[in-house]
Amino acid sequence: MSTLERTKCRLRAHPMALDATLAAGVLVAMLASSFVDPHGENGATWGTHTPNVLSLTLMVLSAAALVFRRRAPRSILATTGAFSAVELVASDPRAPVVMSAVVALYTVASATDRPTTWRVGLLTMTVLTACAMLVGPLPWYAQENLAIFAWTGMAAAAGDAVRSRRAFVHAIRERADRAERTRDEEARRRVAEERLRIARDLHDVVAHHIALVNVQAGVAAHVMDKRPDQAKEALAHVREASRSALNELRATVGLLRQSGDPEAPTEPAPGLARLDELADTFRNAGLPVEVARADHGTTLPAAVDLAAYRVIQEALTNVQKHAGPEAKAEISVVRVGPNVEVTVLDNGPGQDDGPEEGGGHGLLGMRERVTALGGTCTTGPRYGGGFRVHAILPVKNRTAAALGDSA
Repeated sequence: MSTLERTKCRLRAHPMALDATLAAGVLVAMLASSFVDPHGENGATWGTHTPNVLSLTLMVLSAAALVFRRRAPRSILATTGAFSAVELVASDPRAPVVMSAVVALYTVASATDRPTTWRVGLLTMTVLTACAMLVGPLPWYAQENLAIFAWTGMAAAAGDAVRSRRAFVHAIRERADRAERTRDEEARRRVAEERLRIARDLHDVVAHHIALVNVQAGVAAHVMDKRPDQAKEALAHVREASRSALNELRATVGLLRQSGDPEAPTEPAPGLARLDELADTFRNAGLPVEVARADHGTTLPAAVDLAAYRVIQEALTNVQKHAGPEAKAEISVVRVGPNVEVTVLDNGPGQDDGPEEGGGHGLLGMRERVTALGGTCTTGPRYGGGFRVHAILPVKNRTAAALGDSA
């Protein structure tokens, strides 16, 4: 930091010292000007005038008043204006006491609003100019009288300009601070949304595969002694389900890697193209699953495709966990106008009050996925027994396009 900048910082920290310095400078200028005769034979002549006691007293008092110009600007303007009016009327030759009134008027204009500046400025200009022209010893058209009018007008205009610029800079800084806060809030919101999305993905992956592992492990334990070939097949399904779970977890956690981390998996996210594979995993676990598709080869955005797959996966996982050993599941994927409708039905009696009263995160995450894409998801018991999951996903919308691009 340079010496000038350090000096400015100290003066801003001590405004009274700055005002005292300004008052001393104004006093020196008034004293110097009071010894000059502007109408000498050879122009302005130094030393031909000597201020009287009244002029010296008014100059000292008006300069001392400027020390407090920030604390009470209007009172200081009234005081210095009164001193200037007395000097204009009573002294001959005049001393430039009006300089203090000019500084005080500038202070008022820079610290108040524009209407107040207009009123106070016009009043000061009118009073001081009238005193100089009508009551003073000089002719009304004298150059000194016109100078009073000009200097007071310029002081009011300069103070108003400084106030306007200060307000403009303050508005820019406030706008920048507000924009910074908005960016921070937007970043926090995006982080929260990303955490929620990753939590849904982890729940869907873990709940699906762990449910399959649990079922197949139970089958293997049940037939281990009497039918070891079936136990071996069940353990093979357990191994396959655990491998799939690890692969999907690796793909999901790979999204959290930093730029310097090892390369994340590049396989695509699951979608309806793997629907038959998903149904086979549940069939191998002992759940009969029927699939009916009438989407006519529709190409879905990546976000919509993933959401439809996760809805079916979560619904089948709930059937496996809650619907009982005799349950069957039916899946239908239908293109209806601008939407794709996904429906999962089962006929198990154990599903009526399982997921809704269990309070798990599966159905909630399912609804959040669909709602984030502008769709709707309804779940509930079927008439006569069983459970129904129905999701309507728009094929084309801004949210799906944005999520698909980011994916």
